[in-house]
Amino acid sequence: MQTIKVNGYDMAYLELGNGPPLVLVHGTLGDFRTWNSVMGPLSRKHRVIAVSLRRFFPEHWDGVGDDYKMAQHVSDVLAFLEQISPRPVDLLGHSRGGHIAFRIAEQRPDLLRRLVLAEPGGDLDASLLQPNAPPPPPMPLSIAMPVVLKSIRGGDIDGALKLFVDAIDGDGAWGRLPAAAKQQLRDNAFTLLGQAGEGRKPFTLAQAQSIHTPTLFIGGANTTGSLSIVHRVLAQHFENSRTAMVDGAKHWMFDDSPQQFCGAVLKFLAD
Repeated sequence: MQTIKVNGYDMAYLELGNGPPLVLVHGTLGDFRTWNSVMGPLSRKHRVIAVSLRRFFPEHWDGVGDDYKMAQHVSDVLAFLEQISPRPVDLLGHSRGGHIAFRIAEQRPDLLRRLVLAEPGGDLDASLLQPNAPPPPPMPLSIAMPVVLKSIRGGDIDGALKLFVDAIDGDGAWGRLPAAAKQQLRDNAFTLLGQAGEGRKPFTLAQAQSIHTPTLFIGGANTTGSLSIVHRVLAQHFENSRTAMVDGAKHWMFDDSPQQFCGAVLKFLAD
């Protein structure tokens, strides 16, 4: 593990391989360990750099403070990328990390060569919805979150995480996770308290149309809820994008089918 000082914070990261830089940004409850199943294959032709966002492991945050904001995480990753050489870099973000990567492509396209958005997390602004079309159905997670947060505050970490994971990947998903994956989620559980007031803004049509960086949208073929919809809608409005779906996979598609995930990413980066 190494660190780089960004905006006064020691940002931790793991690095593997040689070649053009490929920076990986994890999602909610993740950290640089999120990518363990794909670090090896991705690093065969790339210098893979997996970051841990502010307040995530290896920090053990207690949920107290006001700097867990989407804007802060975007600013941190931007400051991190500015210290990576050579540039421009390839950037891959999953879920929350996909939202961060979207904002970086919007604000600083000069830093990026190619962009991979793996089911980016966020809401669609009305400008991205078809006229008179109903909004996407709420995720089961949004319904479960008040109970999740109450459970964390009450000390029932595993109960909260079971609700969270099952709301995304279906009943029984938490029980099927291996011990190491469960521990990673436990290590980051208190970041959910910060996420409740992070100030994440919805994606808009103008923002999507402003991004010209070549982009791969990648999703799990079996993902449900709004996470299965958002990336499909955004892809329709990017100037230069393609989409890949990982068969038999859900939201954590790189764990469900690492070989297919890496194949799609590496093909896109090489084209």
